Amino acid sequence: MREGQAKVLSEREFLRVINIVKKKAHSKRNIALLYCSFGLGLRAKEMASLNVHHVLGLDENLLEEINLDSTMTKGKKQRHVFLTNPKVIASFQDYLDDRKICEGILFNTESPLFRSQKGNSFSPNSLQQLFHRMYADAKIQGASSHSGRRSFATTLIEKGVDIKAVSTLMGHSSIAMTAKYVENNPVRLKQICTDLF
Repeated sequence: MREGQAKVLSEREFLRVINIVKKKAHSKRNIALLYCSFGLGLRAKEMASLNVHHVLGLDENLLEEINLDSTMTKGKKQRHVFLTNPKVIASFQDYLDDRKICEGILFNTESPLFRSQKGNSFSPNSLQQLFHRMYADAKIQGASSHSGRRSFATTLIEKGVDIKAVSTLMGHSSIAMTAKYVENNPVRLKQICTDLF
């Protein structure tokens, strides 16, 4: 990991965070946030700007594609992310089902997807602080709200997904930017050399 970059979490570390979060207040919301970060590669600003209608269709089913318009993204470029991973879908569904029960007829698709303890939308900064607390509770050092995004890119590259596709999913304007996100795994590098001939 280069100095100043958010830690890329292993699958084991990610599951440790999930297991700690399950025992805390607002567990369903926070688990959905973690899956949003790790499974969709969203920035804190993007997660903070999501409303329920961005992920839930008129038929009250989860959408397969989330449209992030230019006001929601860092580079002011529209981007689509795909809500197709079963674990991400399950975390969103669990969280939204819980909200529907708690809010009843007050459930509003125009409301923020991720609501703070006071019921308002998170600011990007307050969301970053929440991620910091979740990682601190799990005793994972060097992690930040960007860890999920870096882990998303690194995992895809390690699974053999081409860097151009990863760059598109990340919303980067260049492949060079995506390459900066990817963490080199010494075990993977050894395996590449071993399998050379």
